[in-house]
Amino acid sequence: MLSIFDLDRTLTTLPTYTPFLWFAVRSRAPWRLLLLPLLLPVAILYALKLVPRCRMKQAMHWVALGSVVPEREAARLADRFARTLTKRGLYPDGVALIEAERAAGRRIVLATAAPHFYTAAIARRLGIADVVATASSWKNGRLTPAIVSENCYGADKRSLVEAFLERSAIAREAAHIRFYSDHASDLPMFELADEAVAVNPSVKMRTIAAARGWPVLDWR
Repeated sequence: MLSIFDLDRTLTTLPTYTPFLWFAVRSRAPWRLLLLPLLLPVAILYALKLVPRCRMKQAMHWVALGSVVPEREAARLADRFARTLTKRGLYPDGVALIEAERAAGRRIVLATAAPHFYTAAIARRLGIADVVATASSWKNGRLTPAIVSENCYGADKRSLVEAFLERSAIAREAAHIRFYSDHASDLPMFELADEAVAVNPSVKMRTIAAARGWPVLDWR
């Protein structure tokens, strides 16, 4: 039995990517804020759907963190951010639900488009061993902006979760999956699950949940 949770706005009160990069800039190199105008062309192309989400994320990473971050420093940043987030950035009801699912004997999985290197730090603080996230890129022991896997979003999230099941020797037909998310982009994952639960849903997600008879939890 698996309970799979999305992260941003499902368990967290806000998305995590921009807050993490802002935290990293303030912690490491505030002068990098001067580079923010360089994001404008990419942001415009992204808004026009001319570049993919992963390209925008890579550009944001480069502006905030530069081309490389030593692994030890990246780990420290991730852990400090995770500590801050788990103190005041999570819905208490979500944390309680994770504990209840675990107590019921269910395996907890975090599945998110956020980068793996800081998502894993958040997961550790929640006692979650299994993380499916956008792969972080490392070169010679240093974190780089490159995204080396599919962005763990939409249909790609489902593909990455299915790959996780295969690696873990979990046969889909033998596993009961309960999936929690706030956003309609996770429809492929909802359709993979045996039980779909909309959490803090967007307007579109609430409409889909109502049409399909899915339960809704709102902790806002």
